Amino acid sequence: MKQKMLAVTAAVLASTGAYAQSSVTLYGVADVGVEYLSKADGTHSRVAMTSGNMSGSRWGIRGVEDLGGGLKGVFTLESGFTIDDGKTADTTGNRFFNRQAYVGLQSSYGTVTLGRHQTPLYDYSLMYDPMAIASRYSIAVQDPTMGSQRADNSIKYLGTFGGLTASALYSFGYNANGEIPGNYKAGKEYSAGLNYATGPLSVGAVYDLMQPNDVVKDQRFSVAGTYAFGPAKAFAGYRWEHVTTGVASAVANLYWLGLGYQVTPALSLTGAAYYQDLRSTKADPWSFVVSADYAFSKRTDAYFNMGYVLNRSDNNVGIYSNALLGGSNATGDKINQFGALVGIRHKF
Repeated sequence: MKQKMLAVTAAVLASTGAYAQSSVTLYGVADVGVEYLSKADGTHSRVAMTSGNMSGSRWGIRGVEDLGGGLKGVFTLESGFTIDDGKTADTTGNRFFNRQAYVGLQSSYGTVTLGRHQTPLYDYSLMYDPMAIASRYSIAVQDPTMGSQRADNSIKYLGTFGGLTASALYSFGYNANGEIPGNYKAGKEYSAGLNYATGPLSVGAVYDLMQPNDVVKDQRFSVAGTYAFGPAKAFAGYRWEHVTTGVASAVANLYWLGLGYQVTPALSLTGAAYYQDLRSTKADPWSFVVSADYAFSKRTDAYFNMGYVLNRSDNNVGIYSNALLGGSNATGDKINQFGALVGIRHKF
């Protein structure tokens, strides 16, 4: 009898362990380089060490627990930092996990999480920007929101069904202006995206609406695609934006093309061009990027990037500033700006 009870107990413990299997992973990116920037203050050039050039330097932990029946508990906590000085990358000064912080459930029907998320707009840009929204010299030059948008106080769904991936997000207050009693519109964000991949072709679309307050609305809609042929991959995309303030509105159309080429298993080259038609002004900026990346291993690579911004009219967009709707940057050249950087990146 004693042996039978021990056997039953062992079986129960083994079964419980099977349902409670969990794992926690520490991960991160350390990315730093040296950059030359022309007309850094509008007149003088600058040479400086910069962090997070190709990928934002970060560390994080993610975990998963098997709850049984195909259901899993998941979480992610991710914090950005600047490796050149060891400081937090959070500009607000009050977010420890400033990149992502969420917890939720995962099943065969998809994943639902609550917390601070990358928006579907951000996920879409990672896939369809030739430079994968590199912190410097990417689509973020023309539209920083596409390269950095995260939402506090949000619920996010992500599901993959064969070649189709669907995502949706709703935020009760994506910024500090949200969740105000009596003002349900302030800080709201709605975002949804679809992506379909089959063979060498991938196409996607995304919609995003932000309401920083009860008057202003900032809407974006974008479609893009990629096509791989041999060692090359072509990119093309379009983004429409409409901003209304209650008394005025403005529209901007952003177009981009790019090509990536895998020269060898270690060496890859990328070129991209971005053009934005600011419909309310004649200040329609161009930006161009070329990049070379050499992988020493799966985790460590070195890169050399160059970027150039050509402004029109009286616009003074910098090489990694906001060109949206005629925005200006005091550190950018009113005519053009050139930047070049060399750096190293390690993923762990």
